[in-house]
Amino acid sequence: KVYIANIIPWRPPANRRPTKEEIEICLPIILKHIELINPKVLLLLGSTSTYALLKNDTPITKIRGEWFSLDVNGKKIQTMPTFHPAFLLRQPKQKKHVWTDLQNVRDSISK
Repeated sequence: KVYIANIIPWRPPANRRPTKEEIEICLPIILKHIELINPKVLLLLGSTSTYALLKNDTPITKIRGEWFSLDVNGKKIQTMPTFHPAFLLRQPKQKKHVWTDLQNVRDSISK
């Protein structure tokens, strides 16, 4: 079972990256979603969600595929950043990395 959500529930003008202010305004909502869903694993697609939830400025190319622990209201959730699908449309050779990430997520869930 999968639940998909965006960091902000609207598309910013000109499809720009959400501002830090927009992220901070919406962060309590997405954290409440995560708390209610109570997922086994979070897969963060792209740098925007990675920054918003992990507060990690490291480029996604350097941290994709690594496991992090996200504390949501006292509950630790395994969290893995990986590439955003839009990036994969521009850089199809990177799909192999996401495939590996998805296999790692699958293996983590099946434990």
